[in-house]
Amino acid sequence: MHFAPYRSVLRIPGMRLFMLVALAARIPGTATSTALTLSVVLDRHLGYGAAGGASAAFTVGLAVGSPLLGRAVDRRGPRPVLCVTGIAALVFWTAAPLLPFPALVAAATVGGLLQVPIMALVRQSLAARVPPQQRRQAYSLDSMAVEVSFMVGPALAVLMITQLGDGISTLRTVGVALALSAAVMWTYNPRMTAHEAAEDGSPVTGAAQGRPDRRDWLSPGFLLVLFVAAAATVVLSGTDVSIVAVLRAHGQVQWAGVTIILWCAASLVGGFVHGAVPRPLGMLTLMTLLGAATIPVGMAHGWLLLALALIPAGLVCAPTVSQTVVAVSHAVPQSARGEALGLHAAALTLGNAVGAPLAGAVIDHSSPAFGFASVGVVGAAGALAAAATVTVRRLRRVPQPAAAVTPLGEALCAASAAPGE
Repeated sequence: MHFAPYRSVLRIPGMRLFMLVALAARIPGTATSTALTLSVVLDRHLGYGAAGGASAAFTVGLAVGSPLLGRAVDRRGPRPVLCVTGIAALVFWTAAPLLPFPALVAAATVGGLLQVPIMALVRQSLAARVPPQQRRQAYSLDSMAVEVSFMVGPALAVLMITQLGDGISTLRTVGVALALSAAVMWTYNPRMTAHEAAEDGSPVTGAAQGRPDRRDWLSPGFLLVLFVAAAATVVLSGTDVSIVAVLRAHGQVQWAGVTIILWCAASLVGGFVHGAVPRPLGMLTLMTLLGAATIPVGMAHGWLLLALALIPAGLVCAPTVSQTVVAVSHAVPQSARGEALGLHAAALTLGNAVGAPLAGAVIDHSSPAFGFASVGVVGAAGALAAAATVTVRRLRRVPQPAAAVTPLGEALCAASAAPGE
C-alpha cells in the first residue's frame, strides 16, 4: 500500500479544513430517519408500520429532490440552495411534532424533497478540488467520513430520545442542527467548479462549458453506475435489518449497536486500503464481492461470531460506494455534475428504501438468516448482470485504441489505478 496519495490529497490547499467541515455538517442528516421513526413510535404510540410509512414518505421526497436540488446547484450555485433547504429543514423538524399523523406523512415528503443536500455538495466540491488522478483517494476519505457520521448521528438521536424521554426535543434539535449545517456550508461556500483543460490545453471553466444536453451524459453506462449504487445500498440496508433480527432471535439484541459499529469499522479499513493500494478492484468486482460475502453471514450464532462474519462484507462496503462516486465524477461534465450526483444520491436512497423491506419480508416468511442471503443474492446477481451487460456492449462495438477508453469505462471494469499513480 502507498500512503503518499492520501498525503498529496490532504496537502491540497484548504482540503483538511474542508474535510472536517464536511464531516461535522453531514452528521445531522444521518440522524433524521432514526429520530423520525422513534418519535412516531414513542410520542404518538403508533406501530413500526406507521413509523415506516413516515420514513418512506421522507425517502420518496429525498429521492425526487436530490437530482432537482443538484440541478439547482449547477444553475445557481450552492448558496441559494443551502438557504432554502436550511430554512425548510428548520420549519419541518420544528413543526413535525405538532402535526396530526396524516399531515406528518405529507409534510415528510416535502421535508425529504428539501433536505439539505450536504452529501452531494461535498462530493461535487471534491470533484472540483481534486485532480482526476487523485479522486479515488479523495472519495475513499469521503467514504470513511460517511461511515463515521453514520456511526455518530443515529447513536446521538437514540441517546437524546432515551435520555429526554420524548422525541419532540430531539426532532427540533435535528432541525436546528440541519439549519446550522446549511449555515456552515453557506459560510464556507464550497467550490463547485474548477479549471479543467480543453483538448488544446487551454483552461475551460464551468461557465464556459455551458449547460450540456442531458442526453450527452445520461448514457447506458451512467445508468449502470446508478444501478450498482442502488444495489449496494440494498445490501447495506438489508444487512442493518438482518443484524437486529438475528440477534433478537438469539436473545442478544442489546449487542446490535456494537455489532454494527464493528461492521462499520471494517468498512472504514476497507475504504482506507482501497485508496492506498496502487491497483484497486473494479466497481463490479467490488459489488459482486459485497453481495457474495453477505449471503452466508446469517449462519453465525451469537453476536461475536456475527460481527466476525460481517468483516469480509464490511471491508468492501465503503470501496464499492466510493467507486460509484468516482465513476460519476469522471463520466459527467462539471457543469452537470450537481444533477448527476443528485441522481446518484437518489439511487442510494432508493436502494435503502428497497433493501430494508426486502430483508424484513424474507425474515417474516422464513428466518432471520435468510435476510442476509436475500439481499446478498440480489447484490451479487445485480453485479453479475451488470458485468454481462458491459461485456455484451463491448463485443458489439468496433474495437477502439486504448487511448479512447473512457474514464467511466475504467471505473466500471478496470482494476488498474488511474494514470500517474
